Amino acid sequence: MRAAPVLLAGALIAASLGGCGKASKPDEAPAAQSAPAEPPAPAAIEPTAAMGEQIFRRCMACHTVDKGGANGIGPNLHGVVGRTVAAHPGFSYSGAMKGKGGVWDETALDAFLEDPMKTLPGTRMAFAGVIDAADREALILYLKTQSE
Repeated sequence: MRAAPVLLAGALIAASLGGCGKASKPDEAPAAQSAPAEPPAPAAIEPTAAMGEQIFRRCMACHTVDKGGANGIGPNLHGVVGRTVAAHPGFSYSGAMKGKGGVWDETALDAFLEDPMKTLPGTRMAFAGVIDAADREALILYLKTQSE
């Protein structure tokens, strides 16, 4: 029966050591563990006109961009940045595009290229749009270089 007090004493000692082999003072709070550091976010790639040229390949089924180039299913886009909407000579624009008005500045192009059919209901441009903002920025940079 002597084993019971020894076992009880051993249990009390283990409890006071906190199960880690160290005694802790009652008024001492355990040190807060710091969260593991988050890895830094990958640096965003700055859009360039060269990237936009690659994105423009999606547009080539309907548009050309060469100076003096022919219209296709869509108008030639050489000089589109800064051009009046629906003003390229020799292209038959939809009523929606003719009624849009304004100038194709970077803001107007960005909004239109994101979702053409939502931005301009009635447009004949049957294109889902360029969803990624960085891709649109690169595309507009490319179109700007083609506007010089």
